[in-house]
Amino acid sequence: MKKSIKITAIFAAILAILFIVPNASKATTREVTDESTLISEINSANPGDTISIQNNITITQPIVIAKELIIEGNGYTLTGSEGWTSTSGNQTMFTAQLSDAKLTLRNINLVRGPKYGVQSYDGATVILDNVNITDFNYGGVLVNGGKLEVRDLHLGRNGTGANNGIEIDKGAAATNSPTLVMNGVLKSDAAENVVRVADNGNLTNFTIENAEGTTNKVFVTGEAVVLTDEYNNVISETVLPDTVTPNVDKEKVFVTIAYNEETLRIVVNKDEKITAELVKSHIVLEDNYKIDGLYADAEYKTEFDFNNAITADTTIYAKISEIPTEQPEEKPEEVVEEEKDDTPKTGVNSYLGLATFVIALSVAGIIFTKKRNNV
Repeated sequence: MKKSIKITAIFAAILAILFIVPNASKATTREVTDESTLISEINSANPGDTISIQNNITITQPIVIAKELIIEGNGYTLTGSEGWTSTSGNQTMFTAQLSDAKLTLRNINLVRGPKYGVQSYDGATVILDNVNITDFNYGGVLVNGGKLEVRDLHLGRNGTGANNGIEIDKGAAATNSPTLVMNGVLKSDAAENVVRVADNGNLTNFTIENAEGTTNKVFVTGEAVVLTDEYNNVISETVLPDTVTPNVDKEKVFVTIAYNEETLRIVVNKDEKITAELVKSHIVLEDNYKIDGLYADAEYKTEFDFNNAITADTTIYAKISEIPTEQPEEKPEEVVEEEKDDTPKTGVNSYLGLATFVIALSVAGIIFTKKRNNV
């Protein structure tokens, strides 16, 4: 009996492998060079396939994806045509729609279109990894009841008039609430409305997630949606509509740091303490300046109390002073004295000269005497 059970288990395992391996091997890469082939390959692709762009392509109509798919741009550019042919209400260049859709756009540039560059609609997931989006009339990305994960996204200017980078929204027909996940880098050529929450009556709540290690983060601080850098310095903020409630792990507040004639703002957790070291780490000074103290008022009368938790937007004033430059002492000119001969004077040289003179005089006298005797 035990032997038959083992045999049955082995056969079951073999059958499972036979079913799993073919399914895993179905993921293929499909190369495309023009719009018609791109749309055709997307429609015929199996879930998990990769569409590999091999050329710059002009796009004339919205492209809708309802499966898991990777579009590898290889650095090429997809540009919306001036003669956009669609009459649908969508008119976004790429839309991932409904819960079965998971679109990853990678290493690609999207330029120009009548509405948005990319949309995640009603439960669909869009992942943007090394993607540039610019010059779309409504905005760069629409998170329309779907999920957007930002890994590496550069936004040019999008929107007619005011900038509209990433719009968090929910259409009337959508059943899911939108989610934004920050998991890398988000850069924008414009500072306003980089992340904007729509006020259309349909959107009542949304979720913000910041993955561990993400460079840029998105926070909600009371009445604003805020984009920060890796040090939580505020890059951009947009007003949060009163009708919308965010789902966040912790409430945030602003801390404004004022010093000299400059101000900067950081985002911190509400109802938590901060440290003087944290504040000082955000202040950048020239080498000949120093921080004398951190105060609760602009007149530098009351030192800021770091023992209390931050419960609301707060301003901290840093008193800065210049470090006096020490002038080097002037040293008197050194008088260079002639080198003295410290050799003891013994008189030997004087006596030697005198002896030589005497000898010479004596020799001359002898010669003179001999000459006289011979006369």
